[in-house]
Amino acid sequence: MSSISPQEIKNEFTKSKMGIAGISILAILITISIVAIVTIPSETFSGWNNPGNWISYPKVAIPGWVNLFLIEKIPEHKILDEPIEKIETSGQISVISHQFGFNFDYDDFPNDFIYEFSAKYSGAPLLEIVVIRPDGVQLELLSTSLPNSKSETIHTERIFSTDESIRKKLVLQSNKFGFSLGKLSSEDIIFSQAENHQPLKGNYVYLINLYGVESQNEIPKSNLIIGGKAFGIMGTDELRRDLAVGLLWGTPLALFIGIVVAIASVTMGLIYGVYAGYKGKKTDEVLMRFNDVIYALPALPFLIILSVTISNSIFLMIGFLTIFGWVGVAKVSRSMALQIKTRGYIDAAEMMGQKKSKIIFRHILPQLLPYAFASIAISVPAAITTEAGLSFLGLGDPSFPTWGQILHDANVYGAASRGLWWWIMPPGMMIAITGLAFVFIGNALDVIINPKLRR
Repeated sequence: MSSISPQEIKNEFTKSKMGIAGISILAILITISIVAIVTIPSETFSGWNNPGNWISYPKVAIPGWVNLFLIEKIPEHKILDEPIEKIETSGQISVISHQFGFNFDYDDFPNDFIYEFSAKYSGAPLLEIVVIRPDGVQLELLSTSLPNSKSETIHTERIFSTDESIRKKLVLQSNKFGFSLGKLSSEDIIFSQAENHQPLKGNYVYLINLYGVESQNEIPKSNLIIGGKAFGIMGTDELRRDLAVGLLWGTPLALFIGIVVAIASVTMGLIYGVYAGYKGKKTDEVLMRFNDVIYALPALPFLIILSVTISNSIFLMIGFLTIFGWVGVAKVSRSMALQIKTRGYIDAAEMMGQKKSKIIFRHILPQLLPYAFASIAISVPAAITTEAGLSFLGLGDPSFPTWGQILHDANVYGAASRGLWWWIMPPGMMIAITGLAFVFIGNALDVIINPKLRR
C-alpha cells in the first residue's frame, strides 16, 4: 500500500463526483438533525409512545401536500390555538370571548370538531359556543353551566361534536336551513350548503363565550380542533403520531448509531489486526483464530437472541453491533501490518530501542488511516440497516422513534394492505438515502487510497 498524504486525499476527493454527492447528502442529513434537535421539544421525543401527547392529531391522516395534486380537495386537520380574546364587563356580569376564524375550502366534510379548554373560575359560569357560517347563518352549538365551585378552581374539558346534545341543539334550529337535516351529523349540518349535501366553502367563525357573575374568570387554555383527513408534511399513523416528527428525530438517531458503531468497530479492528500482524508468530496465530471464531458466528441470529434475552436498549444494541463489526477490519489491517513491518524505517525504529506500542501507534497505524476512513464510511450504512432490521422485527428500543421502529409499527397495523404509503415509504427512503451517502463517500475514498483503482 503506497503512502498518500491527507492533502492528496482532499484534492482527489474534491474531484470525485461520487464523493461530492455523498458529502452533499450527508450535509443535508446533518442539517436535518440539527433542526430536529433545536426546534422539536424534547418532550415530543420522550413522549413518542404516549398516546396522550397525540390526542389532538388525526388518525392515519394523509400528508397535506397531497391536495396540490387532487381535483377534489381533502379537508385538512386544523389545530387552532391562538384565539382572539375579548373581555367585557357590564355591572356584575363579565364575558370572556374567544374567537376562532378559519377558511374552509375543501370538497368533503370534516371528520369532527373538538373544543379543548381549561377555565379558571368560581361559582357556576355559563359556557356558550356559537358558530357563524360563511352565509351569515348563526348557529348555537352549546349552552351549559360549568360545575359549581364555591372557591376558585380550574376546570379542564374536551367538548366533542359527536355529543348528542350538540346535534339536538342544531335540530331545534332547523328553520335556519333550507333543507331537511335527516340523520346528518353535527359537523355535516354545520358545513352543509343545501339539500345536495355539498360542503359550504368560505370563512367560519367559532365564538366561545364564558359568562360569570361577580367573579374574575379566565380561560388559560383554549384550542379548537377541526378534524380532517390530511395533516402536516408526512401525515399521521394509527396512533395519531405526527410522522414528520418521527422522521426528523430518526435522522440524528440513525447518524448516531451508524457513526458510533462504525468508529468503534473500525478502531477496535484496526488496533487488533495491526497488533496481531506486528507481533506475529504465536500471538498472531492465537489472535487470528479468535478472530475467525467471531467471524464465523451468524451476527443477526445472535443479535436477535441477545436483544430478547438481555435487553433491547439502543445503547446495548450499539455495543452488540460493535462486537460483530470489527472482525473484517482486523483481517485486512493485519495483512497491511505484515507488509509495513518489513520496511526499513520499522527496522530502524526497533534498532533504536523504541517500544513496540510506540512503533504500532506512531509508525504503522498512521499508514492505515486512509483505509480506516474508507472503512468507517462503508460501515455506517451496515449499522443503520442492521438496527432498522432488528427494530422492524420488534426487537429494537421502542422508546426511540427510529426509522426501523416506524416501519415496525406500520407492519403491525397493516399499513401496506391498507394503502397507507406515507407510513412506509418515507422511513424506507431515509434509510436508503443515508446508506447511499456513506456508500458514495466510502467508494470515493476507496478509489483514492487503492493504488490499483487509482491506476
